[in-house]
Parts: sequence; C-alpha cells; structure tokens
Amino acid sequence: MISTTYRVARVQKTLSWFENDIPFLDLRVRELSAERQQSARRFAAALIDETRAELQRLLHQGPKPAETEDIPCEPAD
Repeated sequence: MISTTYRVARVQKTLSWFENDIPFLDLRVRELSAERQQSARRFAAALIDETRAELQRLLHQGPKPAETEDIPCEPAD
C-alpha cells in the first residue's frame, strides 16, 4: 500500500506538470479549429481542477500513524 505522503508528493508533481504544460498545449492546438482548441483547453482545465481536488483530499487526510516510515524511492525524471 502506498503511503499518503508518497501519494501527496506524486499528485503535487503531476499537478506541476499539468500547470507547466499549458503554454505548450496552446502551441499544440493552435492549428485546430477554434471549437477543438476550446475543447482541449476545457479538458486540460478540468484535469487540473480534478488534480487539485485530489491533492486537497490527500492533504486533509494526513498521514496515518503506520505511514511514518521512509518514502519509497522513485525513478529520476
């Protein structure tokens, strides 16, 4: 089972990726129709909102007493 602390770190990293990708999303969709551009932007915004909500849920849960062990290593980016 993955600790809450580890899950928080992963969700924070994912949120950062999504937020930092917005300028690149604009570049990727610029050749699409206006309707499809808006659809892609709405989808990205919804994904960011869901990720923020998940982060808030995890932060409110807090670590359980058994989860105070070391956080497992993750591969380098």
